[in-house]
Amino acid sequence: MCISLLSAGFCVINAAEEGRDAAESEAKNEHAVTPEKKSRLTLGGYGEAVMSRMFYSSNYKRYTNAELYKDADSYGQFDLPHVVFFVGYDFGKGWTMGSEIEFEHGGTESAIEIEEEETGEYESEIERGGEVALEQFWIQKSFCDALKIRMGHIIVPVGLTNQYHMPTEFFTVYRPEGETAILPCTWHETGVSLWGRTKHWRYEVMFVAGLDADRFGSKDWIKGGAGSPYEFKMATSYAGAVRVDNYSVKGLRVGVSGYAGNSASNSLKPDSYRDVNGTVTIGSVDLHYDNYNTIVRGNFVYGHLSDSEKITKKNMESRSGSPSPKTPIGSDAISIGIEAGYDIFSQIANLKTKGNRLYLFGRYDYYDSMYKTQGNITDNDCWGRQRVAGGLNYMPLKGLVVKAEFSHRILKSRYNNENTLSVGVAYSGLFDM
Repeated sequence: MCISLLSAGFCVINAAEEGRDAAESEAKNEHAVTPEKKSRLTLGGYGEAVMSRMFYSSNYKRYTNAELYKDADSYGQFDLPHVVFFVGYDFGKGWTMGSEIEFEHGGTESAIEIEEEETGEYESEIERGGEVALEQFWIQKSFCDALKIRMGHIIVPVGLTNQYHMPTEFFTVYRPEGETAILPCTWHETGVSLWGRTKHWRYEVMFVAGLDADRFGSKDWIKGGAGSPYEFKMATSYAGAVRVDNYSVKGLRVGVSGYAGNSASNSLKPDSYRDVNGTVTIGSVDLHYDNYNTIVRGNFVYGHLSDSEKITKKNMESRSGSPSPKTPIGSDAISIGIEAGYDIFSQIANLKTKGNRLYLFGRYDYYDSMYKTQGNITDNDCWGRQRVAGGLNYMPLKGLVVKAEFSHRILKSRYNNENTLSVGVAYSGLFDM
């Protein structure tokens, strides 16, 4: 077996297999020398293991009584953020299938945690119905490179991280904090996608089920509204998403993406949201530059939720068994992030020829899940944050990475800043049969 991100002729992990010009050229050159046997079956996936030390309090009151926890002891944790297994099959005549099963944090997507936003109670959290997460399951018909239709459970490619979410596609140990604080990640919904690629452009237009306003909240904005805690997905209201990427400049990809859809009527009890639309609109611009031994990635996301005051009131009034966080919801959310890394080994001839890479990187994020509020909604300003991080990514082989990072999370002046040291190991790729 060998690891290759382009061994199959269709999307296999993140719906962006045709967006890497350098990788395509490398694959073509390799095939020209040694033709490979092409199997109809493709296996692959990605996974991460992380060790972290947090130099701040884990107490749920650290934001309501910050002064009491200024000199708190540090604590540590081990984590398996994402372990994903992919199975794809080429039926022939342009028909292909792809599926991903994801295990988050080594579990079954149910957990006990302490609620940080209100009372500090222990609560049972269920992110989606079922024991594991089915992140993708689709059937695709390819008419040509420029026209493909995909039907099933698919990735919503809004923002940088949802489109490029494998651990070899960002420098930080965990996925970039800004985007993942306000958007579902990885965001996957059931629907239909039309997409394609020409020489310098890639496009995708998508029709999917809308979000569920029941699970919007202060800390994560509309993030909890994806998926479903039930055995089915409510889809009384629908949504659309679009993404366009340009590759005209060597080594540079620039993308724009957007999403729009109503959310209030997708509650299990839609009558409680009568005369409320809860329209979610999101716009994003992102870029990726890889040339001269330097990688730069950046993104900007802005989102708006209509009727946020009415939805907050309805959620606050919901019963104790409701999946709603029952917290105030912002009308607008924002995320800005940029990271840059330079391959130190590129300046050491012996290491460069062996294919090893060692990126020294830095990253900055600003994000606020309650950037603006509506009416009488009180802004929980602890969710407006900056984060500065720096560290190393060592890549001994294609598809493998060892990461080390120190981060400094900057909160408003009346709160305590939060430092974290993390080390992780990860892989991503396909395994040719």
